[in-house]
Order: sequence, then structure tokens, then C-alpha cells
Amino acid sequence: MNLMYQKQIQVTEEHIDRNNHVNNVQYVHWVEEIAGEHWESVKQKTDYPEDIWMLVDHHIQYKKQVYLGDIITVKTYPKAPEGIKQPRKVEFYCNDKLVVDSSTLWVLIDAKTQKMKRLESNWLDKLKG
Repeated sequence: MNLMYQKQIQVTEEHIDRNNHVNNVQYVHWVEEIAGEHWESVKQKTDYPEDIWMLVDHHIQYKKQVYLGDIITVKTYPKAPEGIKQPRKVEFYCNDKLVVDSSTLWVLIDAKTQKMKRLESNWLDKLKG
């Protein structure tokens, strides 16, 4: 598993707020979207392909504004598990400069029981090899 996942997004009118820059809520949407895309791309290589992630904590820092027509590179990667919680970073770059930095905590939900599932502490290590 490649622990880093990235994609590019071109800023369009739908992403812009009345201040003529990307709306802060849009970044939150993109954080959830890229985390989901990353999981979809790797879940079959895990012991948890049917399970789902739920966002439980989200911190975001806005460093610079992004405008209509700009191209954003979004990068995400999981960090080492913290007990039942799985930290994930999402970084937004424009012109190679970090413009938004996000740290999130997720829990894995068993699709059948709808209960939180504890991951093995080394589950990410197993996927690197």
C-alpha cells in the first residue's frame, strides 16, 4: 500500500465564496472526499475491505487563500494509530506552497455490527510491504 495518496483539483465557481476565494467548508468536504478515495483504492489489500471509516475529530489550519482557476494538489496519508483512533493528515498545496493543513482522527466501523473496530497497532506496517 502506498501510504501517500494525492490528486489535483482545479478551483471552479462552485468552490468560491462571496469573498472570492475557496470556501472554508469546501476544504472540509475535500478532506472527507480524498480520505474516502484513498481508502477505496487500498481497502482490498487490508483485512477490513467491508468496513467503513467515520470521522470523529477534525482540525484545520488555513494558511493562504486560493482563488478561481488555481490548481490545488491534495495529499493525504495515515499516521500511526492512536488506540482505536486512526490519525490522517491532509495537506493542500497551491504553487508548491502549503495553503491548508488538516489533521483528522477516524474510527473504523464494522459494517455488519455498526460498532467501532480496533485495528492492530501495526496494521499500516503490514501494508507497506
